[in-house]
Amino acid sequence: MKKPKVRNGKILFSEYTLGEGVRKALTLSREDILFEIKDSKLKGRGGAGFPVSTKWMLGAAAIAERKYIICNADEGEPGTFKDRVLLVEYPELVFEGMVIAGYAIGAKFGILYLRGEYEYIRKSLQDFLELMRKENLLGKNILGKEGFDFDIKIHLGSSAYVCGEETALIESLEGHRGEARNRPPYPVNTGFRGMPTSVNNVETLSCVPHIILNGGNWFKNFGTEKSTGTKLFSISGDCEKPDVYEWEWGITIAEMLEKVGAKNTKAVQIGGASGICIPKSQFNRKIAYEDIPTGGSIIIFDKNRDMLKILKNFMEFFVEESCGQCTPCRIGNTKLLEGVKMIENEKYTFAYLDKLKDLGKTMQIASKCGLGQSSPNSFISILENFKDEIFYHENGDANGK
Repeated sequence: MKKPKVRNGKILFSEYTLGEGVRKALTLSREDILFEIKDSKLKGRGGAGFPVSTKWMLGAAAIAERKYIICNADEGEPGTFKDRVLLVEYPELVFEGMVIAGYAIGAKFGILYLRGEYEYIRKSLQDFLELMRKENLLGKNILGKEGFDFDIKIHLGSSAYVCGEETALIESLEGHRGEARNRPPYPVNTGFRGMPTSVNNVETLSCVPHIILNGGNWFKNFGTEKSTGTKLFSISGDCEKPDVYEWEWGITIAEMLEKVGAKNTKAVQIGGASGICIPKSQFNRKIAYEDIPTGGSIIIFDKNRDMLKILKNFMEFFVEESCGQCTPCRIGNTKLLEGVKMIENEKYTFAYLDKLKDLGKTMQIASKCGLGQSSPNSFISILENFKDEIFYHENGDANGK
């Protein structure tokens, strides 16, 4: 069954035949697959950018009764919807990526952790898994490979932002409250049910079948030296053509804005609410791990948008979504939101706001998981990059002292 090309892209949004990635993988040794992934320099597409080969090699080296592959489909970052497109339009890439990962590290079980709001696509995904079982792409002795058994189940999450963090996700899978674990130990050694577990993002796993089919060197022909391959971008906001696009790493913000028909753009939020807000003066910067990394959320704001209202919206989101487990995140986000409201009511001083920025930097270091580590990004970047708009009247006088 050949997948028709329905979107324009060089890797993920290209033609693909069901089963060809797994079929090729099973002609290779586990070591060959691991080194092919290493050669590709594939990094995690969820935002952190951790080398996939390192995670898989650690999982392969672990000795345990069971090992697990988990696909993180808890797409909760505001402005991100590209994983949903992959799950709906290219599920074979996601699931075959999981099968190949299972073969490479010696796992027999896979779990797709699906965000609660995506319950409406659960049935179609289950139907696709049944199709794969009929094609012997799942189950016992896959494609006649004696001893290679692998199957996948779908687990519906509860729509908590913190469960996008891999250890909080594992806690949720085990029936506990979604809270980040202390690390070490890491999931590759002690993950789901105490067993070695590799947790990868939807987009990350979708790259794997193409890499196995075409080789790591082929994959490196796209992108930059440090950011190989392509990236999916969820484009939303003030533009003529919002959608999900596949472009090579290294594209500039200006090039991106031109492609989507954005006009009179004042700011671009890269990485969702937890990312950074880029002003017009920096639109020549590249989206890549070596400059501005992102999990894929791109929100465009034109000159009519109020940056303080945008910041307030982001901070209200993080106050709501913090699990409350660690003090820097629980208290810090509340304090940052209070600071935004003080600006809104013109009851602030610059000295106090500087202290809040220092608090944000402390949160980035001291918070237990990525939520608290990244939530100050918007606060710091918007106040720094748009201070003339936020703090000064047309006559040049500051609102505060």
